[in-house]
Amino acid sequence: MVTRRQFSREFKLESVKLVTERGVAIAQAARDLDINENVLRRWVRELAQDAQHAFPDGGNMKPELAEIARLKKENAKLRMERDILKKGRGLLREGVDVKFGFMAKHRGIWPVALMCGALDVSRSGFYAWLVRPPSQRSLNNQILSIHVRQSFVGSDRTYGARRVWHDILELGMSCGLHRVERLMREQALRARPRRRGLPIDRGQRSAIADNVLDRQFQAEGPNQKWVADFTYIWTAEGWLYVAAVLDLYSRRIVGWSMQASMTSQLVADALMMAVWRRGNPVELLHHSDQGSQYTSEHFQQLLREQGITCSMSRAGEVWDNSAMESFFSSMKTERIARKVYRTRSQARADVFDYIETFYNPRRRHSTLGYVSPVQFEETQLA
Repeated sequence: MVTRRQFSREFKLESVKLVTERGVAIAQAARDLDINENVLRRWVRELAQDAQHAFPDGGNMKPELAEIARLKKENAKLRMERDILKKGRGLLREGVDVKFGFMAKHRGIWPVALMCGALDVSRSGFYAWLVRPPSQRSLNNQILSIHVRQSFVGSDRTYGARRVWHDILELGMSCGLHRVERLMREQALRARPRRRGLPIDRGQRSAIADNVLDRQFQAEGPNQKWVADFTYIWTAEGWLYVAAVLDLYSRRIVGWSMQASMTSQLVADALMMAVWRRGNPVELLHHSDQGSQYTSEHFQQLLREQGITCSMSRAGEVWDNSAMESFFSSMKTERIARKVYRTRSQARADVFDYIETFYNPRRRHSTLGYVSPVQFEETQLA
């Protein structure tokens, strides 16, 4: 009996984004993700029809998500006003030209009348501003903005306003530091933040399982040995935690999950995605480190329910899980280290793109004879 494949809501949402936001053809995206083309079309259609309630996990939304959905319906106007003020942070202190510029840029998102009320300006004044010729200062700002951006990009996006200001002065242009700060803010040019230390795992780290894997990182067939771990990605909104499950047979990432918090649910979601995608495998070994998320009763109970044997690295021995460490190292070197993420959503999309459209289907893996994990599985199982 063939077990029907299941996909998490997280996987479906990111799959649809490939088509709707990244412009990938449905047929190509379906091949990259190893799913049926008609299934992906149905996901796109369902999300378009009802974005709030599409793809409920297990038929039930989480309580917090249900509450958010209820508040969205009841407080649509208040939420839009809040978003306007949040997006235009500081605009209430600015002149009408800055406010009108913000409104002109975002009138396709929010109603003009609503923005006028939130920013305390008149509709007639805004429409008059639209047809008014730009002032000399506005023209100068347009020229300055170009040089500000060139300086910022030329520094590999590391310069703050003060260094950009000195670049502008060296060009012989006259302007103040605060003007540069404002022009950078209007273009969302933000210097790369100083790297922060990784969060500290303060959970008890007592071994509850032997190292059954014992660094035997080869498997004779799929779904015999899985290794798992999670890592951290810094964004301007805070940390994004990424958990992954790797099949040692093909080095394919068979499950993953991304959350803003470091909990046992993070690693449990990654495991369940792997179980669903691989059809509830039997006689499976799951190996991880002794992190509190993996030693938690929640995760251990999940392993028992799925009939999965637990294996854990020795304390302080990163080489006991080197295959998983190698994947995260590759992802950070090839993708993450070259990016500065302004939001968790941006980082999530990039990690999803790396795993599902590059690493699994296309990236040549030295351990596999320089073919991709998907190609290796297709060749070996043909």
